[in-house]
Amino acid sequence: MLKSSELVLAPNGSLYHINMKGENLADDIFLVGDPERVNMFKKIFDTIEYESQNRELHALTGTYHGHRFTALSTGMGCDNIDIVVTELDAAANIDLEKGEVKEAHRRLNMVRIGTSGSLHSEIPVGTLVASAYAVGLDGLLNYYEHDDNELEEAMTEAFVKHMDFSPRLARPYCVKGSSELLGKVADITVKGITATAPGFYAPQGRHIRIAPSIGDLNEKLASFEWDGLKVTNLEMETSAIYGLSKIMGHEALTVCLIIANRADGTFLNDYHDKMRDTIVKIMDRMVQ
Repeated sequence: MLKSSELVLAPNGSLYHINMKGENLADDIFLVGDPERVNMFKKIFDTIEYESQNRELHALTGTYHGHRFTALSTGMGCDNIDIVVTELDAAANIDLEKGEVKEAHRRLNMVRIGTSGSLHSEIPVGTLVASAYAVGLDGLLNYYEHDDNELEEAMTEAFVKHMDFSPRLARPYCVKGSSELLGKVADITVKGITATAPGFYAPQGRHIRIAPSIGDLNEKLASFEWDGLKVTNLEMETSAIYGLSKIMGHEALTVCLIIANRADGTFLNDYHDKMRDTIVKIMDRMVQ
């Protein structure tokens, strides 16, 4: 039996942070960063059966064209993803009353719908990029035991050699996304490699008052290729979603709306309607 200090529950018996139990959770889950973005799903769903909000984690379960979905906000960064994905897995695969792992594994399909910055001028703002692979600069997966075949070790070695990072930084890791989910959105997306940074400013090569320690970070990322794909974009969550999902036996994919082009300096500051259209397009393909 898991200790209550490890499997942390709220007074109502739900998972402490996401405020959900297994019965509140659909098998198909949309992860978004902004809690307000979950309200878009509220207007798109045909029916709503469950809703909760705890801090930045806004959960909503309902149906769309007869298909059951959960939308859940995560907040920003891989530290939040560590909490969210771990608790989603626990809701699906732990008997919360007994504190024991269930015999039958329940697989979840997690699709992150987010925003991101492109590293190439040929991927302009407004483009949808699907992450065939994720490169984690965050170091989170280094804290979890896993088999080498669960991650892309050859890709990781090639990336480490290419980037030649300082040993003071976390060792990167590479993970492949779900081919099954990628196939569902192939007609509306550009396929690429997504780099996940542990921050928004210097970890993504931005310079405000303090100079980044890697002055040519984005140029080095943009020049890396694997499996015929380039590092197309930078964001802050995908590697943790992919890595934890892979280890736990779930399927995961990220589709990002490009709102900044780092190569040509453009930014899409009003993308509300475009994001809603993106959500509907992806949901339509998930129910097919």
